[in-house]
Amino acid sequence: QVQLVESGGGLVQAGGSLRLSCAASGRTASSSGMGWFRQAPGKEREFVAVISWSGGSTNYGDSVKGRFTISRDSAKNTVYLQMNSLKPEDTAVYYCNADSLMSRIVLGYADYWGQGTQVTVSS
Repeated sequence: QVQLVESGGGLVQAGGSLRLSCAASGRTASSSGMGWFRQAPGKEREFVAVISWSGGSTNYGDSVKGRFTISRDSAKNTVYLQMNSLKPEDTAVYYCNADSLMSRIVLGYADYWGQGTQVTVSS
């Protein structure tokens, strides 16, 4: 019903910046918002950020607060993740997700997920 496509990943030096994008298509009217998760090799999936479509309210994981910013363009059905002051520990595959319930997005139980985009931060 909903298709999500991430882009913008790549290789950057520590202290650098990247902006990820997630474009949604299909039956997007059923989703309340979109979020970002990441998963590094050998580690559990980690919540990064979430944003609501209507009011644009946001929430962030503790490890990225103050460095990452999530935003959305409702007309384009696109969510962005601006990542600044990147650290090697930020290296992971980043996934966007969407669901009709915000709680399911934050908890990682969203119905729809993108394919992921690799972010690698070198020291």
